[in-house]
Amino acid sequence: MFDDTIAAVATAVAAGAGSVAIVRLSGPQAEAIGRRLFVAPGQQCWESHRVLYGHVVDPATGERVDEALLLLMKAPRSFTREDVVELHCHGGLICVQRVLELVLAAGARRAGAGEFSQRAFLNGRLDLTRAEAVSELVTARSRRAAQLAMAGLDGGLQRRIGGLRERLLDQLAELEARVDFEEDLPPLDAAAVVAELEAVRGALLQLVADAQRGQLLREGLKVAIVGRPNVGKSSLLNRLSRTERAIVTDLPGTTRDLVESELVIQGVPLTLLDTAGIRATDDRVEQLGIARSRAALAAADVVLLLFDLEAGWTAGDQELREQVPPGVSLLVVGNKADLAGGLAGPAGAESIAPAAAPAVADACISALSGAGQEQLEQALLRRCGHGGDQGLQVALNRRQHDLAAAAAAALARSLEAAQQQLPWDFWTIDLRAAARALGEITGEEINEAVLDRVFARFCIGK
Repeated sequence: MFDDTIAAVATAVAAGAGSVAIVRLSGPQAEAIGRRLFVAPGQQCWESHRVLYGHVVDPATGERVDEALLLLMKAPRSFTREDVVELHCHGGLICVQRVLELVLAAGARRAGAGEFSQRAFLNGRLDLTRAEAVSELVTARSRRAAQLAMAGLDGGLQRRIGGLRERLLDQLAELEARVDFEEDLPPLDAAAVVAELEAVRGALLQLVADAQRGQLLREGLKVAIVGRPNVGKSSLLNRLSRTERAIVTDLPGTTRDLVESELVIQGVPLTLLDTAGIRATDDRVEQLGIARSRAALAAADVVLLLFDLEAGWTAGDQELREQVPPGVSLLVVGNKADLAGGLAGPAGAESIAPAAAPAVADACISALSGAGQEQLEQALLRRCGHGGDQGLQVALNRRQHDLAAAAAAALARSLEAAQQQLPWDFWTIDLRAAARALGEITGEEINEAVLDRVFARFCIGK
């Protein structure tokens, strides 16, 4: 248990953004501070897990600051396993900030990012995978990402990693026993040990491979729509986002700045950037927009190069294609297929590429009618590296991915020692490193500096 009490606003704070805001306290003085600031009329009982009605009052002046509810959760039946008090105030900016100021003046310390979750971990309430899942659930940008976070919060990842680590520790115990007491023990079945290490390594490699799909579902991708002026970039963005985010005219150079739109396709969050048409121009404002378009092209995860099927593939289109940086995925899409003799029919009709479509096109669409949209979305997901997430029950985050990959690499070295028939102690060196890496994932083997880095990525109040 900690000897100080921390406090923070645990909900988003913005003018008019929410009707309720929560100030959360955790620590040995949480209840005392709550009693000092909160006046509950009548004979209401201050009991654990009971909601009280009343007012937050400035003890120095007696002024009522806000009408509120107070929830007391006494240790260990709380998120942090400490005494926790939550003051449910009116939302907005002024009331909640005044309540927090009173709480801090009464003796609490302002909590750092993720400090509540860090205390929950250090007090044994959560293992590290569950704590990280809390942050991932808060920041989830799609329903599927939230489902993966809940799987981690329910302990799915901890059980998977913990089980693999236990299997390694079992083999390590057998090997180390032979190092010290081989004459007193029956012979060790080396083939069985190798088979078990290979099985654990295979399971780790599968988790590492699945991590890329999980990362895509969590973080999404930035897709820059580029092309010559008037090829339909703004129309395509409006079509995919199902909103009128961008101004659409038949005049080249209408888009002067980047227009962003966020959407989710099959659980994958995407940020679409409608860029200014790239061309030679003397218009200073348009030149600035074109410069931003080139910067967006360089920073994007995927570049969607749109060209006009009716006009055909031009030297300008080819020049844009050659400007896509190495390593950035490129999807070439032909637009205005309805004018080029293809994709007839209402939105959602089966895609039929027009005969005039050049071989460079990965997909064809009519941004006007929506025909070909489903095929375009599928092609975009494939180009993003999303092959579907069927069967994906848990997914490692970046930190966990790196540690699992390190454990798999250590097991490969241990298996190489086995293949070379080296003495048992050579097997144990890398086997111990693999078990240690898995322990860092769950928090069973981790130092304070690593913990600080992990929880610094959390939001304040969580």
